[in-house]
Order: sequence, then C-alpha cells, then structure tokens
Amino acid sequence: MRMSDLTGDMDDGALEGAPTLIAHAAAVDHAARHSLDVSIDDFFVPDEGRLGERTRLALGRLLQALIDTVGGEVVGHAVRLLRAQGEEAKANALGRVDLLDRLRGPGVLCDRALMAELIGRVRQELMAGFMPAQAPEEPDRPSLINRMVQHPDRVLAQAALAVLTAESRRRAVREAGPLSRSDLPAELHHRLVWLIAAALREECLEVAGSQAALDRALAESAQRSLAAHDEGDRLEAAVMRLAAAVDARADELVDLMTESLGGRRVTLFAGLLAHALGIEYPLARDIVLDADGSRLWIALRALAFGREAIARIGVALIEADPRRDVERFADLLDTIMAVDTDAARESLSLLRLPVDFRAAIMDVERRAR
Repeated sequence: MRMSDLTGDMDDGALEGAPTLIAHAAAVDHAARHSLDVSIDDFFVPDEGRLGERTRLALGRLLQALIDTVGGEVVGHAVRLLRAQGEEAKANALGRVDLLDRLRGPGVLCDRALMAELIGRVRQELMAGFMPAQAPEEPDRPSLINRMVQHPDRVLAQAALAVLTAESRRRAVREAGPLSRSDLPAELHHRLVWLIAAALREECLEVAGSQAALDRALAESAQRSLAAHDEGDRLEAAVMRLAAAVDARADELVDLMTESLGGRRVTLFAGLLAHALGIEYPLARDIVLDADGSRLWIALRALAFGREAIARIGVALIEADPRRDVERFADLLDTIMAVDTDAARESLSLLRLPVDFRAAIMDVERRAR
C-alpha cells in the first residue's frame, strides 16, 4: 500500500461506517473497563482460593468437552427433527452456535453446584494422574481392584467390575475431545441440558423459519438426552457401591485405603472413606482433596488409623499435590496422633447430616452473625 492511498479523498462508504466505528470504540472502552475490574479482582484473590494453572487448564478442557458432548446430543437430534419438517435455516443455524462462548459469556455456567462438581472431578483426576504408583510388596500379586473382581463374592466382584468399566469410560482430563457421557449427577445433568437448549433457542430466534418447530425440536431433543442419562453409571456411584459391598471392618480399612492410594485410585480411596464415615461421596472427595488436610487427619483418627498409615497416606498426597508441604505435615504428625479417636468422631458428627441440612445450618449461622 502506498502513502497516497492513505491520504487520498474519503469515500462515501467510510462516512457511512463512521457511526459503527464510534459505537465499536465505546463498546471496547466498556470491555476494557470490565477487563480491568476482572484483573483487579483476580489479583486480590488469596492464594488458597486460586485455581492452579494445571487445574484451570484441565477445568477448561472438561467444560468444553461437557458442552460439546451434551450440546452435540441436543443439536444432532434437533437438526434431524427440523430437517424432517423442512426447517433448513433453523437446522443450519443450530449447528453454528458456539455454545461454550454463549453460556460462559453472561455467566450462566457460574453455578456453584456444577462448578463444585467439575472442580472436584478435575482435582481428583489430576491427583491420581500425578500420584506416583507404589510398587506392591508382592510383585506377582494382582492389584487391589483386580483381586476384588476375582473375589468369590459375586456382589463384590460385580461392583469391582463396574468400577473398572466406569474408569475406562472416564477420559483422562489431559485428553481432548468429546466424552462418552457427561458423568454428572442427575440434577446437574438436567440443569446443563436445559441451559444448553435455552442457549440454542436464543441464538436462533432471529433465523427464518418456525420458532414453534424449533422449540419443539429442542424440547424433544433435551428430553431424549435426559432419558438416556443414568447417574448410577458414574464412576463415583460405582465406587460407592463397591465400598458398600466391601463394607470393610476397622482392621481391614487401613490396608484397603493405603493400597488404593498406592494404586493411584483416588476415587476408591474417597469412596472407602465416605462409606466408613457415613458421609456423601462429594464431601469425602473434598476432604481428601483439601490441601490443608486437617479434616482428613481428623477423619482418619476417627477411624482409628495409626501413625504409619497416616504417614503413608500423607506422603502419597503430598507427592501428588504441589500445594501440600511435607515439612508442615511432618511437624503436625505428633499433633494428629494426639487426637483422641472418640473426640475425632464427635467432631465429625455434623458431617454425617444430610447435605441440605448442613447447608441450612451454615446459612442460619451466617445470618445470625
């Protein structure tokens, strides 16, 4: 381009585009201010509340995969229904919607329960992935889960096989691409499906064609996805069934839990802990993943775990989680062992209450302050 091209006369198209440029500049100014607000908020987030880089990246991949998977189910069937009715414009528009951008933009996905589940899932899988496998004391002995699969108790063996099957479906968080299923609890899967259907509807409101036909197609497609979802197939549900089938005695629990971590099966460790304490799996998972560790040490003392077992578990978790400090754990070990078993059990009594009851108690306490 020559300098004369830049300094020549103004054409009519430029005059017509001037208001658009002004509006765009105003929008950019607003976006810049919002970006600054976000940056300031991010700077003041305390370190303990900040997602690590690998967790953030894995969470982004999981969220994208979930939207692609569930959205793909809804869009694919809705497109077929619309094309069967001659609604080509609506069908084509559905396939072009960037669902993640549409849902993330207005903060629709900032759902506490959904994000808690996804963050917990990502962290448990990252922990398992970065946990060094421990060599078995007997090299020729099958792994814990394989011994359970071969167990003569049919209920236990089938429960163990269900865990292996669920593990094979659960894609590693470091991989990309769609999932075989959402693997979400039913309530969260339902919520996500309807959010996706609503987002698709809004994006196609201005497209030519019958809006009623689009609404019917989206509703039918969403209901089809909901009908196909079975939360009992989730890895976490399978692990809880296995823990119930094992129903470990106190003297068996130490070996089972330490060996499950040695085999990098964080979900099984959390499931055994949940069953032993009589709490829900998500809470047990949170206790295991919490870098502070205090709740886990109290829980293990409530189960009468000894010094060696707690030390082995602590070291395994420290090696898998850079947020944990081995020196702090070593300094704390004597204090952990000084906790009386009965006192530990009493301190955990609130955790055994239903999750909604606990939430209500905390809400009332917060309002009373």
